[in-house]
Amino acid sequence: MENLTSEKPSVPAVKKYVLKKQDTKAQYKINYEKELNPAQLEAVKVKNGSVLVIAGAGSGKTKTLTFRVARLIESGVKPENILLLTFTKKAADEMLNRAVMILDSRCEKVAGGTFHSFANYILRKYSNFLELRNNFTIIDRADAEDVVNHLRASVIGKQEKRFPKKGTILDIYSKAINKNMTAQDVIESEYNQFSHCIEKINEISKQYVAYKRQNSLLDYDDLLLYLKILLQSNDDVRKKLSNQYKYIMIDEYQDTNSLQADIIKLLASEHNNVMAVGDDSQSIYSFRGANFRNILDFPNIFPDTKIIKLEQNYRSSQNILALTNEIIKKAKEKYTKNLFSDIEFPEKPALVCMNDMQTEAEFIAQRVLELQEEDISLNDMAVLCRSARMTYNLEIELAKRAVPYKKFGGLKFIETAHIKDVIAHLRVILNPQDIISLNRILLLLNGVGNQTAMKLLPMLTTEKAETEKLMLPAKSADSIKKLFQTLENQRKNLLKPSEIVEKILAYYEPILIDKYDDYTKRLKDLEHFLYLSSQYSSLEDFLSDLALEPPDSSVSEVEDGAQKDEYLTLSTIHSAKGLEWKAVFIIGAVDGRFPSVYSFNSEEELDEELRLMYVAATRAKSYLYITYPIDMFDYSTGMVLSKPSRFLDGISEDILERWILEIED
Repeated sequence: MENLTSEKPSVPAVKKYVLKKQDTKAQYKINYEKELNPAQLEAVKVKNGSVLVIAGAGSGKTKTLTFRVARLIESGVKPENILLLTFTKKAADEMLNRAVMILDSRCEKVAGGTFHSFANYILRKYSNFLELRNNFTIIDRADAEDVVNHLRASVIGKQEKRFPKKGTILDIYSKAINKNMTAQDVIESEYNQFSHCIEKINEISKQYVAYKRQNSLLDYDDLLLYLKILLQSNDDVRKKLSNQYKYIMIDEYQDTNSLQADIIKLLASEHNNVMAVGDDSQSIYSFRGANFRNILDFPNIFPDTKIIKLEQNYRSSQNILALTNEIIKKAKEKYTKNLFSDIEFPEKPALVCMNDMQTEAEFIAQRVLELQEEDISLNDMAVLCRSARMTYNLEIELAKRAVPYKKFGGLKFIETAHIKDVIAHLRVILNPQDIISLNRILLLLNGVGNQTAMKLLPMLTTEKAETEKLMLPAKSADSIKKLFQTLENQRKNLLKPSEIVEKILAYYEPILIDKYDDYTKRLKDLEHFLYLSSQYSSLEDFLSDLALEPPDSSVSEVEDGAQKDEYLTLSTIHSAKGLEWKAVFIIGAVDGRFPSVYSFNSEEELDEELRLMYVAATRAKSYLYITYPIDMFDYSTGMVLSKPSRFLDGISEDILERWILEIED
């Protein structure tokens, strides 16, 4: 018999575990420590709670916001739970596009845009809660003034004297909304000369509100006002939106008005996860309703706010920052900060004394050409002024020397008559009750005047207006029928915005050619308008963006033969905010003109003028020239102004060099 031996069963090896600290850095695709400076990194890493980031000029606030969007998403926050509010669509698009580049396409799902575009989106979604039609038309400033003017005529008598014009009435109404004040308070503080008109101004305001309601119209202020009303009046909607947008970031917080600050507080009511980024030293838009107190009082509105200061500047030389730090020290109220830079450049800022404004213009034109010979492009130079009229002498001098320039101001593309005509047709396609647009397109027709239009409007804005059955004036019946047939065809057919625009342009071009002698230039604008429409899949979105984010310039503004690729910038300081150049000239820095004599009796206004000087100076990278003529006659006061701006008093010559001009032998 065979002996069988049994083998011992094998014992599995025992696993041994050791504790090891988790490498939390591994969960992030981006090396934030490498990409950001310590202050930026601190702001980016904060996830919950309220944060105020005081971002000095040129300190990389856009980069900070961009990386925070990416960090939140990498931390597990859903992109659709992030809301990024800016003051221009361009700024929001730039941040989110950069976030996509440094992370991935998830960043495209972040809700980003302007306060007004966000309000437009929410109001169309929840219009039924406010008894609004979701096809409401957004009217621009010019349209709003036309409505006010119409109502003004019905309220005041023909013999009425010293009654405010339509623009002033709209300003009063707008400031009352944006500053959370009554019209009476606005009049007493800013328009005291019209205190005897308060009752009638209030009556016009009431009629204006009713008129817009009746015709399904909203102006810019209404977008914010109705959003605030929606959030205040409906707890379910407020909670839903607050829980949807769990992380809120606001760019340029110093430019917000009281209404926008209230909206942020309501949107953040369920979590208080708000990051406000801005610079109190660059708050210069009080004339638009911006409230300087918003950024100063943010820590009081949101308790336990963490304040982070970005002080490293990546734009200007240390010599320029030495001056700007001295300027802003004079501010009465501020978050104290000291900008510094690793950029070294030997040239110091210069204060240049001139005999008169003509000498000032001649010097600047000469210095621009000298800098150009030193291989500095005209595109890298700018002349900044307190008000646009201060560049008139310089414009003549530049023309003499054939220096191409572009002055920022004037009519915007969207404000030109022919573009407004086309937009009016498109608005009526979407909203047949848009009485303002309807009136405009009727008046384009031969044989239709104001009286005829007024008679037709009540009939044409009914729910089922059929032109075939209406008693139309014989001389204009055919053109009216053609107009409405064109509009109705576009309304019935489900076409792309560009296809609708193409049909309307085909109808409108004969009217344009008949109406304008310079129609060839205006036709170029229509081509550009058609191109813009091709970027959209919805006519409603196209018109909303045109109203909320209008294009800056008209194609027809470019003169034939002008150099389009290189030009010197002439700009008001308000228009220059956010921009930068290698060489900057600040002209007319005479006390009484900058700061304005009208600000002398108000500490708040003087402080804003000081911040305006600070903004102008911080636009410069390497060269900064501040000029002042000693023989400037001010027609409004009858005074000869001769001293340099008080904002430059007491600044050492080691920081701000003093120059005078001599005629070369």
